[in-house]
Amino acid sequence: MAQAERSAPGRWASLSGNASDRIRPHRAWVGGLASVGLVLLVSLLVWGPAMGFPTTVSTSEVATTGGGSITLERSVREVASRSIDDVVKGMTDAGSWLFDGISAAVDTVLVRIEDVLKWVPWPTVTIGIGLVAVAVGGWRLLAFTVSALLFIGFMDLWANMIDTVALMVVAVAIAVLFGLPLGILGSRNQLADNLMRPVLDAMQTMPSFVYLLPGILFFGLGKTAGIFATIIYAIPPVIRLTNLGIRQVPSETIEAVRSFGASPFQTLMKVQIPMALPTIMAGINQTTLMALAMVTIASMVAAGGLGDNVLRALQKNQPGNGAIAGLSIVFLAIIIDRLMQAVSRGQTDMQRSAG
Repeated sequence: MAQAERSAPGRWASLSGNASDRIRPHRAWVGGLASVGLVLLVSLLVWGPAMGFPTTVSTSEVATTGGGSITLERSVREVASRSIDDVVKGMTDAGSWLFDGISAAVDTVLVRIEDVLKWVPWPTVTIGIGLVAVAVGGWRLLAFTVSALLFIGFMDLWANMIDTVALMVVAVAIAVLFGLPLGILGSRNQLADNLMRPVLDAMQTMPSFVYLLPGILFFGLGKTAGIFATIIYAIPPVIRLTNLGIRQVPSETIEAVRSFGASPFQTLMKVQIPMALPTIMAGINQTTLMALAMVTIASMVAAGGLGDNVLRALQKNQPGNGAIAGLSIVFLAIIIDRLMQAVSRGQTDMQRSAG
């Protein structure tokens, strides 16, 4: 009995504590609803039910006649748009030599790749890709790859496919060239990872059409603008998965390697990157597929390729031509995805057998 009495205060304390914990959220809800009601009442009494956003701002400008200063009412959007235009114009004027040089270099490389791919006869390309498919993926992948390539050729889209592949090769090469070092940096430096993470989040959540704007602003219409937009759109996966793959290497393995006297660079090149290679390859695969998707959209800025066929079909209301071009893009994406997945699986199996 005494023991029950001694335990009663503790039980009552726990009950009262739970009750107070239950009351606090209710008080928060009541306070929040009261605040909303107060704001609603003040807004209705002062501004009325048709209250709009304050979308105008006063700006002082020099009048064109008389030389005096007058105050003009402009919209917030107009002021922001003019400010961005001034910044972009200043950047393009100051770095015109840089943007012109980049555009010339990209165009030169792109034209060379297109010329080489178009010079090789289509049977050679089909048989070569088919041999790669059967080597890494088996006979079913060979059958699908050859059938898909023949479909694209018979639909008179071979040249457009070559243009799309050339655009994608250049964009993916540049994305991997910059993405791998950034992913390695993020895996080894927490500050760099914290700085890159919100930028990558914004890049992956932004609508794809928005990426065309900086390409047009800096490079104008053409293939370079499309490649620039594709790089921005497609680079986040290779950065993120390179970072993730290196971070997932067991710490015991790294400690064992360092105990034998390996330097940080040797540990990275001979242990971390090889063990993270399947994850890195998955990132490159995702970057490649996203580049293919964006290259198709980049036809809106005269980038060319299979996206042109889709765009013309939409403009001329030709669903048949649009479906054929769309299927060609899908087949090309499946071929690339299956080949890269087969290569990645082969590397994983080799690592398991070696281990």
